[in-house]
Amino acid sequence: MPPVIQLTDLSKHYESGFQALKGVNLTINKGEIFALLGPNGAGKTTLIGIVCGLVKASGGTVLVDGHDNVRDYRAARSRIGLVPQELACDMFETVLATVNLSRGLFGKPRNNVLVEQLLRDLSLWDKRNETTNSLSGGMKRRLMIAKALAHEPDILFLDEPTAGVDVSLRQNMWEMVRRLRERGVTIILTTHYIEEAEEMADRIGVINQGEIILVDNKQALMDRLGTKQLSISLQHPLSALPEALQGFNLNLKDEGLTLVYSFDHQQEQTGIAELLKALAREGLEFRDLHSSQSSLEEIFVDLVQGENGTAGSAS
Repeated sequence: MPPVIQLTDLSKHYESGFQALKGVNLTINKGEIFALLGPNGAGKTTLIGIVCGLVKASGGTVLVDGHDNVRDYRAARSRIGLVPQELACDMFETVLATVNLSRGLFGKPRNNVLVEQLLRDLSLWDKRNETTNSLSGGMKRRLMIAKALAHEPDILFLDEPTAGVDVSLRQNMWEMVRRLRERGVTIILTTHYIEEAEEMADRIGVINQGEIILVDNKQALMDRLGTKQLSISLQHPLSALPEALQGFNLNLKDEGLTLVYSFDHQQEQTGIAELLKALAREGLEFRDLHSSQSSLEEIFVDLVQGENGTAGSAS
């Protein structure tokens, strides 16, 4: 099956001389949830703007469901719903009128049943007759999602969709996203909350300084780049790591009561048995053992640090 979005050698230069995108090549498959992660200024919003026809590329091509988004703009754009970071609504229109107008702009006939269901799914039906200037920030964010879905797009871009939305409503929104994917809608999201990408995404792409530095299946990425940690709760605190344990990848935490051992779980020899023997030789008794794996956020930070030499913030 051909990709629903295909970017080839996509670049963007601004008159200031800043290069926002540097020859980006990326394919996104139909029906997947694809999370695009990167630090501030990495090029995420520029990339989304180009695909949606809001920003002019300096070079390269964008195919949306096989349609060139420059030569066949209307066909390409009609397949896309966009929820931008900025809250852009007519402040004096009602919620219901705003969503109906958005559907009409794409040449779709009125569909009261669909619009009502959208507003109910987003907990906005009770606000349908209120003007948008009376809504809270979280409600305006949900209204932007309703607008983006009003013309029944096959592709939905969510650029920081849960910013300013409370936890319970955030969960409702992600449930709706899952239902959309079940209907075959392709979802591309950026998020400050990397745990959301870890929970929701099928594949992860990391962009940094205008370049895609990694694209992989989420689980394969975490298996390949993630490390495991063994936390050892000691019976008695240590003031410092004994010399006999210096050869292990250990950190002393919790005021000397916890030893944290990091290891590659894909290696045949993890070193755990040798570590436990070394603890016994030193007469160090422990109360508990607990293992955990690197989170997507830890992997992301490590990737960006490796590219920049400094930590980046996810946005």
